[in-house]
Amino acid sequence: MYFRMILIILCAGILPGIIAYMGIIKAYESRAVSLRTAEIQNQCTILCDQLNSYNYLTDNSSDVINASLTQLTNIYNGRVMIINRELTVIKDTYALDEGKTIVSENVIRCMKGESTNYYDKKNRYIEVTSPITEVGSEGIAGVMLASVSTDTIEDSLRIFYTKGRGILWIIVMLMLAFSVLIAYRIVQPLRKITNDIENISEGFEDEELHVNTFRETRQISEAFNKLLGRLKMVDASREEFVSNVSHELKTPLASMKVLADSLLLQEQVPVELYQEFMEDIAKEIDRENDIINDLLTLVKMGKTAPDLNITQVNINQLLELTLKRLKPIAEKKNVEVVLESFRPVTAEIDEVKMTLAVSNLVENAIKYNNEGGWVHASLNADHKFFYIKVADSGIGIPKEDQDHIFERFYRVDKSHSREIGGTGLGLAIARNAVILHRGSIKVYSNPGEGTTFTVRVPMIYVSAQAAAV
Repeated sequence: MYFRMILIILCAGILPGIIAYMGIIKAYESRAVSLRTAEIQNQCTILCDQLNSYNYLTDNSSDVINASLTQLTNIYNGRVMIINRELTVIKDTYALDEGKTIVSENVIRCMKGESTNYYDKKNRYIEVTSPITEVGSEGIAGVMLASVSTDTIEDSLRIFYTKGRGILWIIVMLMLAFSVLIAYRIVQPLRKITNDIENISEGFEDEELHVNTFRETRQISEAFNKLLGRLKMVDASREEFVSNVSHELKTPLASMKVLADSLLLQEQVPVELYQEFMEDIAKEIDRENDIINDLLTLVKMGKTAPDLNITQVNINQLLELTLKRLKPIAEKKNVEVVLESFRPVTAEIDEVKMTLAVSNLVENAIKYNNEGGWVHASLNADHKFFYIKVADSGIGIPKEDQDHIFERFYRVDKSHSREIGGTGLGLAIARNAVILHRGSIKVYSNPGEGTTFTVRVPMIYVSAQAAAV
């Protein structure tokens, strides 16, 4: 980037100079040729009038005219030819083509009364023609053809080129120094950002970027600090998650270890006690298995591109079957479960994952309910979304805990939750399942007044790629 910036600044500074330099040279050349042509044309016109006065086309022995022609030739380092109507050269200041016939486009055009001029850059001369009118009439009696050298113009151009190249080299050196300075000034904050990022990546996590040299570097610093903050939160969440998983997995193992050691340390254990301990061990194994299964479910849902089996599903039937499976749990706790469907609803969902979400919500409503309480599930829809509401008469959730209940292993009342059972992953699974369908889930609760979860899911599934487009 550093060298590219130097190159860009050099090009931006030098190219306009080169273009201006070439433009000035061309403009000078064009102007000089134009002035020289006009000057020669004017001299030829004056001489043509004199030729008429001395009737030079008939008698070319006039010393005055010959001296004027010679003078014009010497002053402009050129050649003058006088051509009559028959295109015969009657006078040549170089004395080379006298008596010869000259056929030239410019001469013929001049014979028709049109003065012409021509600049030959390659051979470095200007050719001018001027008509000679007949005495006492408007007719064309002949043509004066003058060819003059442009060596003086070329010499001036050569001086311009030499001095211009010198000036350009000075400009190039100045622009090079300027571009190096500017590029260094611009790249230096980026290098500082790079060094700071390397330091942070090597373990200095408490550092933050504070490169405010330019608005862009300040924005990069702010964006990186936000990213770093999120990464720290993710890392802290990961550590907490690993700690929670370890704790949750160790608890059943510790219980099984205690029960197994109790059996091993006793001699002649009664069958009843042995059977009781084995039942407890089986429950702990089931609990461990539930935790592992829920963790696997969360991992699958947390993939960047989870596999969803989207089909048209009757949501009314899904809720009925889910509540029917949970009815034994509700009856055991004497909790009344009621389903209210306001209209038939069919939507594009992954039936398994949506069933997981509803099951966890209803099961939590039953488990954290009061003896003889109720759970009210309802289904409604509009033209775009369907809505599931699960309300209960349970113990409720404090305000300060409501922002954390969807976190993995988070428990509002750890002692009470341990008595009720569960893995602490149910609401996290429910939330992930709803988000995978590009829906939303919200909670409304007051301690002692019950809890209400509302779920909103699109009727037509839209993938993340399609939504981004």
